[in-house]
Amino acid sequence: MSAAKLVLIGGNGFLGRHVRSHFEDLGYQVVSISRTGPGDVRWDARTLGPWAAELEGADLLVNLAGRSVDCRYTAANRQAVLASRVESTAVLSAAVAACRQPPRVWLNSSTATIYADTRGSLPANTEAAGIIGEGFSVDVARAWEAVFMAGATPGTRRVALRTAIVLGADGGAFPVMARLARWGLCSPQDTGEQWISWLHITDFCRVVAFLAQAETISGPVNLCAPQPLRNQDFNGLLAKYLKPLVRLPQPRWLLEIGAFVLRTETELILKSRKVYPGRLLDAGFAFDFAACEPAITDLLPKL
Repeated sequence: MSAAKLVLIGGNGFLGRHVRSHFEDLGYQVVSISRTGPGDVRWDARTLGPWAAELEGADLLVNLAGRSVDCRYTAANRQAVLASRVESTAVLSAAVAACRQPPRVWLNSSTATIYADTRGSLPANTEAAGIIGEGFSVDVARAWEAVFMAGATPGTRRVALRTAIVLGADGGAFPVMARLARWGLCSPQDTGEQWISWLHITDFCRVVAFLAQAETISGPVNLCAPQPLRNQDFNGLLAKYLKPLVRLPQPRWLLEIGAFVLRTETELILKSRKVYPGRLLDAGFAFDFAACEPAITDLLPKL
């Protein structure tokens, strides 16, 4: 009996590397399709080509493609961020539609940033009762999901992965957060009241594998731990374990200057993201890292 086949789009990034390793450990044959860097098959993320043949008979298609949002939101960067998500998803949809034996399951990246900025004691955003927000990041997420869910795919179950910040030791935001914390930048950012929804990289991979087999789940799913915490508490945990000599203040005006210098946007740390994984918990998924402190203590020694 042949191994189950995963076609992985965007396998060279932080999340993709971990997903590939996790599914290879599960016994899958993993075929990585990428624009540049290591990969089994090349594509341009815009047009159909020989790469589409890899989708025939695949058990699972996972699309993690998308330009990083860690940039200044200039007109050119906005267009690049949007196009990288919408165009790649649209051409995958065309490829799936053309398959004689389409992938059984298609998991496509989305983002928990689709929800509104949630302050104070307001309830966390669930898939059923979440409030969709406004602004550039939300517009991108909505367009991304709209393209993904457009058209009929009777042979393919589709799930949109509304993913929160994924914490890992070898990529993503966490190594940068820890480095800045060691320098004393582990104080509340602005008021520190904004919520952070997060997910350990181990649980991210486990959720992807879980959703691949969860035959009753389709549509949007929140990929986040069940215990969001405030920015001030997250930074307090970094301070507790990294023990910098001083904790430097981080008022909004200083964050704006820092974001300009680093060519990024303060939205990435100042938007309040309070999200709850309702559908995962209802389906019986058990998190290895439900609370943030065990996640941080697991990752810090690996940096």
